[in-house]
Order: sequence, then C-alpha cells, then structure tokens
Amino acid sequence: MTADKGRSGRRGAPRPGKVRVRTAKGRKLSSTRWLERQLNDPYVTAAKRLGYRSRAAFKLAEIDDKFRFLGPGRRVVDLGAAPGGWVQVALARVGPAGLVVGIDLQAMEPIPGAVLLQGDFLDDDAPQRLRTALGGDADVVLSDMAAAATGHAKTDHLRIMALAEAALAFALEVLAPGGAFVAKVLRGGSERALLDTMRRSFARVAHFKPPSSRSDSAELYVVATDFRGAARPDT
Repeated sequence: MTADKGRSGRRGAPRPGKVRVRTAKGRKLSSTRWLERQLNDPYVTAAKRLGYRSRAAFKLAEIDDKFRFLGPGRRVVDLGAAPGGWVQVALARVGPAGLVVGIDLQAMEPIPGAVLLQGDFLDDDAPQRLRTALGGDADVVLSDMAAAATGHAKTDHLRIMALAEAALAFALEVLAPGGAFVAKVLRGGSERALLDTMRRSFARVAHFKPPSSRSDSAELYVVATDFRGAARPDT
C-alpha cells in the first residue's frame, strides 16, 4: 500500500477524455458496455494508482469517514474478502495495534499484516477459526458480499438479502459489546426483518450510499454501531 491512504477515500484522479470501446467479434454488447464503464471510471483509475485491489476499497473508506468504526487497535473480520480491497483499507485504519482477518471461498494473494483464510464463513467451525485468528471477539464485522446477478431484480434482491442476513447472524455470534457491523444490501423493501434485528442488537442503525457507489446501482450499505452484546451458550 502506498503512504497516501489516510482517512479520506476520495483521492481519485481527474477524469480523462471518455474512452469508447468497439464491439468485438464474439463479445456481447453487455460485456462491451462493462469494459467501457471500467475504462472511464475514475475510481478504477485511482484504485490502480493507489495500489488498491478493487474500486470497492473507496466504498469502505467513505463509509468509515462518515461512521468512524475503524479505530486504531480494532479487530476486524471481512466476510467474502476477495480480492482484498476492504482488507487494505481496514489495515490502514486500525494500524499496527489492530488486526484484520479476511475469509473467502476463493484463495487470495497475501496482504502484508492481514490474516487471510480460505473457507466458508457459514461453516460450523468458522466462528471459532476467526476468533482464534483474532485472539478473541471481533470489534467490526464487514460484508461486501453479493451473489452473482441473475438479471431478475426480485431474485437478485432476495439473494443479496439472504447473504446480509447470514452475515448479521455471524456478526451477532462473534462481535464484542460496542462493536460494529456493515453489510451491502439492495433497495427493495424486504429488509424490514434484517433492520428490526439490527435495531434490537445495536444502538444505532443507518443506511448509507457511498459517493463511489455507482449512481445506477441499487446497492446500499447498512451500518450498525454500538453492539449491545448477546447471550451466548458459553457465557
């Protein structure tokens, strides 16, 4: 990581002249549009310049700029961490006294200072694996997970909400009192049960769309802070 990754996540470069991409033989129109959008996205350019593994790194930086949950010394779990952009931001903000553990089904290239585990956070042994890696409970649980899009809005919404609900259930199991939870959701209306659970378990719950989230995307983030703690079988 480069030295200029401070609290601000909005260190993008000036937008260059727009790049046009011609449709190539064998390439779908949707793929051409995606490639053109990537080539013209200032956050993609800035992520490459700063050494972030994905443009999504700016989303976490902007969320934390507003809600301030990634303090020095905090222990962070990133669910579905690949390729590692959120891990990079979290590492910079918790500092050398903190710890960041990422878990993903995919293998990830090492990130100096982070613990990266390959596996499913839904496995029965995952909470204990992560507690062992952290040396205790987590202060922050992050989830930027999204299921592969089907193109059917209702199905996509239900699938991403199922991931958010699973991430919340995991967070309630591993968070220390006072902790925070962040997860991606989609606008839709079926998140009432998720928000009700969060409000019972956290003192503050909010929706937030970071500036780096594309305007044509339905994604939002739920941010819950000041975890009240939960009764556990081993307590």
